Amino acid sequence: MYKVMLVDDDYPVIQLLSETIEWEQLGVSLQSTHENGASAFEKAMSEMPDILITDIGMPKMNGIELTKRLKDKNPNLKVAILSCHADFAFAQQALKLQVQDYLIKDTFDPADFRILIKKFKDTLDEQNNKLNKHLQIQNLFIQNKESVKERFIKKTIEQPDINEDNWLPEAKSLGLHLDQSAYIGSLGMIHNYGIVKELYLSEDTLNFAINNVVAEEIERCYPGAVHFQHGVKELFVFFPSSLILKRSALTEVIESMKRIQHALKRSLNISLSFITGDGCTNLPEVKQELLQLINCSHQSFYLKPGSIVERKEPQETPTEDLFSRYDEAAAEMRELIMLRDEARITEYVSKWVNFLEDKQFAPELVKDWVLKLLLDLRVKLHALQLFRSQQNVEYMHNEIFEIQFLDELKTWLLIYFKSILTFVKEVYEQTKRKEILDAFKYVTMNIEKKITLDEVSSHLYLNPSYFSRLFKKEVGETFVEYVTKMKINRAKELLEQTTDSVGKICERLGYDNQSYFIKIFKNYVGVTPIEYRGGKA
Repeated sequence: MYKVMLVDDDYPVIQLLSETIEWEQLGVSLQSTHENGASAFEKAMSEMPDILITDIGMPKMNGIELTKRLKDKNPNLKVAILSCHADFAFAQQALKLQVQDYLIKDTFDPADFRILIKKFKDTLDEQNNKLNKHLQIQNLFIQNKESVKERFIKKTIEQPDINEDNWLPEAKSLGLHLDQSAYIGSLGMIHNYGIVKELYLSEDTLNFAINNVVAEEIERCYPGAVHFQHGVKELFVFFPSSLILKRSALTEVIESMKRIQHALKRSLNISLSFITGDGCTNLPEVKQELLQLINCSHQSFYLKPGSIVERKEPQETPTEDLFSRYDEAAAEMRELIMLRDEARITEYVSKWVNFLEDKQFAPELVKDWVLKLLLDLRVKLHALQLFRSQQNVEYMHNEIFEIQFLDELKTWLLIYFKSILTFVKEVYEQTKRKEILDAFKYVTMNIEKKITLDEVSSHLYLNPSYFSRLFKKEVGETFVEYVTKMKINRAKELLEQTTDSVGKICERLGYDNQSYFIKIFKNYVGVTPIEYRGGKA
């Protein structure tokens, strides 16, 4: 709705127009009224009107001066002069300022005023429609150009045999003038893309906004550089530079990258990190630059938001086996969930993320490790009747493997664990058989000790016979059967995740007789512990 500002030092005139004109019905709103031009100008600096109705002769700032100043700020401002003066000199000044109408108070008719407001609104509508059409055409042109650039870079990366004679003119038409300059290539990666995307109507809208900001900043800080979209989360920027003085040129390139990062953060609240390449002077080197940057997933996984780093050669795999620490991480995770201590979640996640960052394991291995932890937790909570997730395993797998940075994985884990903990707390608060849940918790927390029915019933302040009957009724199996099943499940985990001998696992789980343990294991699993470990190898 268009905003109207009314300015007149004659208060009865302001009162008459404010109360007798049906502003809303005319499709406009009365933004504000003022008794002098200075007050009106100050208000307009924070909220510019679309239509100005002003007297001429006023204290502090007259209507002609007010109109001139506001027209300088908003050339499309529609203005009507409302005055007692029929003097031609005033009318002439108003005409020079392209004032749309000049009304004399002595002959003023509210009906004419309504017609004037309606005419202003129609003119503004027409101007906006033309502007919108122009912007739509301009946006389509820009989007089409960016699509062409994206297809070009995709073809350069993927096509095995490219005719350089055909490729060079196309590259030149898109801004890569390899006949005139060498280039330093860089890969820009968007952090927290999933969160950013939710703020926009579509990926196309988001990509359009990003391309606009990057293009404007490049034009401002490094003319001659050119960017190419690569999928929805990444973009390449090529900076024309001397490779002979690469170290000096790189300093200037990095400053430009910082400005691009700042512009995206300021305009769209998007964090971008860059990895820079070695430089290129021809098609084979451009292709190599692109492929090397794309294959930096190990290095990029550990980048913090807003980083700018040079590409490193692929790192050697850490000597420490990540899965050798799995049992420790899984035990701590189960404990924090069973204790329902939300304060420990951040401490737990930070500890293991810091460990992963310090060791720099391969990203795919890290994601496999995390996924296994979470799937084991789901199984454990299901067995404890504490959790029934509506989220299928495939969905969880896809979510984790879509994560591009360790920092994002940390945020995701914090949110996930807190949601699990909230659900577990709700179950504890709502269930009528809290003593059963407490029994589950006791078994989980003491699974590697010898557990007896008397011991647990004493812990719950219940008669052993009553607890035994209650457990069988609620769970559908005896307490001893349940404990044995949980210990066998734990034995399977230890056989999979550690190199401990069968004898050590038997002792660790509180069994005095190894033969008895092996017999129980085979009854439940169908194979002996050694055969189970061999089948999993």
